[in-house]
Amino acid sequence: MEENSNCHITGAEWEIMRVVWANEEVTSKFVSEVLGEKMNWKHATVKTLLNRLLEKEVLKKREKGNKYIYYTEYKEQEIAKQYVMETFNRICRTKVGNMITELIENNVLSFKDLENISKAVEEKRKTAVEKIPCDCLPGQCNCPEHQHEKKKGKCCSE
Repeated sequence: MEENSNCHITGAEWEIMRVVWANEEVTSKFVSEVLGEKMNWKHATVKTLLNRLLEKEVLKKREKGNKYIYYTEYKEQEIAKQYVMETFNRICRTKVGNMITELIENNVLSFKDLENISKAVEEKRKTAVEKIPCDCLPGQCNCPEHQHEKKKGKCCSE
């Protein structure tokens, strides 16, 4: 599946997508039944969110009798990975490792998850570098590289 660069999914849209991923095909009525009480949404809200996901091409629909069936060709992990990678691309490269550490520390993980993480770390160790170069613009972050520039007056002229 190709990456969908148009699929920034809001928190509300994630709730809809979780129902779609869990059930493969859904109707708007089914989504309303699943999320109505939890989210306190009216059926019109669900339909609006489904239409936004259709516009973003994350969902597709087909007619079956007098109702629409919604489905996706994207796997949850594909969209989640894209979202996480976009987030990491927005922060200073020197902070990504700490963020990954915090993710591990602050989430419940199984022994299998930890085994997979350990394997990934060992594989990554083969290409690790001594120091991560910062690619932020002066004034965009406060990593040690830019702190040095700040002290010299290069990034804060006023």
